Amino acid sequence: MLRVHSYESMGTHDGPGLRLVVFVQGCRFNCLYCANPDTISTMGGKETSIEEIVNMAKSQKAFFGTKGGVTVSGGEPTLQAAELAKLFKALKEEGINTCLDTNGNNMNDEVRELLEYTDTVLLDIKHMDPAQHKYITGRSNENTFKFANYLKEHNIKTWLRYVLVPGLSDQEESLQSLGEYFKDYENIERLEILPYHTLGKHKYEVMNRKYMLEDVPSNTEEQLEKAFNILNPYFKYVQVN
Repeated sequence: MLRVHSYESMGTHDGPGLRLVVFVQGCRFNCLYCANPDTISTMGGKETSIEEIVNMAKSQKAFFGTKGGVTVSGGEPTLQAAELAKLFKALKEEGINTCLDTNGNNMNDEVRELLEYTDTVLLDIKHMDPAQHKYITGRSNENTFKFANYLKEHNIKTWLRYVLVPGLSDQEESLQSLGEYFKDYENIERLEILPYHTLGKHKYEVMNRKYMLEDVPSNTEEQLEKAFNILNPYFKYVQVN
C-alpha cells in the first residue's frame, strides 16, 4: 500500500509527454517555499493499493502516447521506496513510462531497486551552498549530491530542476556553481528552471502556519532570462517552465 495525497491527470510539467502525476505523502525537507506543505507529514493521505494506481494508469494509457506515463512526486517518494518499486515494476510490465520526482535525500537498497524500474529521475536541486540549502530546507544537501553521483555512475536518465527564488537562489555565483558542478554529467538531459510562485500559500493559512517568504516577489522576465543565459552553456537543454 502507498500513502497517496492526490493525483493530477494529463500533467505536462512533470516529465516527458502527458502524465498521470501521483503525489505521495511524507517528506523530511521543510522547504520555505513548499507548494504542498500538506504533504510533509507522513500521517496524511490515503492508503492506496498498487493495483488501484496501475488500473488508473492503464485507463489513461491511450493519452500517454510514446512519451507520457506516470510520475510519482510528493512529498518525497523515496520515503516509500519499497512500495514504489512494486508500482514501477508493475507499470513497466504494462509498457508505461515511469518518472520519479525526488530531492535525492534518501539512498538505500529499496531506493536502488526503485531506480531499476525508473525511466527518468526529476532531481530537485534546492541550492548548491550547504548553508543556504539548510536554511531553505532544514537539511544538508550532502545526500542529494551523493544521489546525483549514483545516477551518473549508473547512467540513469535525469532532469535537474531548480526553483529560482529572488534573493534566495538566483544569485549569479549560485547559478554558475550549479552549472560547473553538473556540466560533465552525461546522464543529465536537461535543466528546468522553475519560477518561484506562491500558489500554495493559502494552504499555510488553512494549516495555521506562517508562510516564511511573505515578502518575496515573483520572478521578473529579466531574472528568468538572466538565469537562462547563465545556465544554458552548461547543459544540453535548458527550459524555463
